[in-house]
Amino acid sequence: MTRIVLADDHPFVRTGVEAVLGAIGMEVVASVVDGDSALAAIAREDPDLVILDVRMPGRGGVAVLEALRGAGDHRPVILLAAEVEDNLLLAAMAAGVNGIVFKAGAEATLAEAIAAVLAGAQFIDPATTERARALAGSSPAPSPYSELTPRELQIAEGVMVGLRNREIAGQVGMTEGSIKVYLHRIYEKLGVSNRTELAIAMLAGARPSG
Repeated sequence: MTRIVLADDHPFVRTGVEAVLGAIGMEVVASVVDGDSALAAIAREDPDLVILDVRMPGRGGVAVLEALRGAGDHRPVILLAAEVEDNLLLAAMAAGVNGIVFKAGAEATLAEAIAAVLAGAQFIDPATTERARALAGSSPAPSPYSELTPRELQIAEGVMVGLRNREIAGQVGMTEGSIKVYLHRIYEKLGVSNRTELAIAMLAGARPSG
């Protein structure tokens, strides 16, 4: 059974989400009201998946996501949101959020989002992804696509969509150690120092469709 930590400061929303999760056979091992409590619950319960409200008292969902990624924790994270402000959307994408589910209609999409992120995919609707790319591209930046080899691009794009090194390795047919070597080379080429900066660079330089 998939074990989940849920954080949302609205009791009504938490109750509804818990009902959806229970109906699809998920176990909520902790249901908390703020970001600091979420981090404590994650450390205590070691869940398979974390669901966070974007806006909570004190530390919000994006700040919790950033804290997890900064500590090397890459377990799947889904953000729940009524809406996502531009700065929070960019920060969430850069930190490798696995899914964004809007509260309007969440009862119909949450199960699909959970299945997707547990399978290693990203669940973010195309309009939100395009919005993030447009926001990132509003600041001039050299395109990373002219700097990287095709294999390096595959790896960098995996980072951009929030995949872990193990998942990227499986996708491109390499070892996890080789992915780390490639990432170091990519960092040097693009003048970035971590996954967050790489994801921002990739978003800013996203190739046009078609």
